[in-house]
Amino acid sequence: MEHWYIPATIIPGIGLLILSTSNLLVNLSTEIKTLIAEVTIDQDLIKQKLKQLKLLNSAMVFLYVAVACFVISALVSGIYKSLETHFDSGIYITIVGIISALLGLIALIVYSFRAVKIRQEQFHNKC
Repeated sequence: MEHWYIPATIIPGIGLLILSTSNLLVNLSTEIKTLIAEVTIDQDLIKQKLKQLKLLNSAMVFLYVAVACFVISALVSGIYKSLETHFDSGIYITIVGIISALLGLIALIVYSFRAVKIRQEQFHNKC
């Protein structure tokens, strides 16, 4: 990889995704806690919310792995560039980071669709 700094420039964007995902995770945890504390417990709703929590946790793990891969890739590429070698394994680590970030984004997309579906079910059950 000729430009070793490219993986490092992606890290702040993924950091923002991690921040927003952690906010979603905290809010969902609080909502689950509130549902459990209610007098009339809706077991199905709590199970759906727990699945959502697991999905958000998976997205966080994928995003963390992506950041780690980009940091390692930038470090390895920088070392290879300073040693002036032609083989650069940083590109392979970057590809793993990109795949991990995409998996995290897919998990967040699935979470979003399911969250809307759960809210619709909640609304229809109240009526």
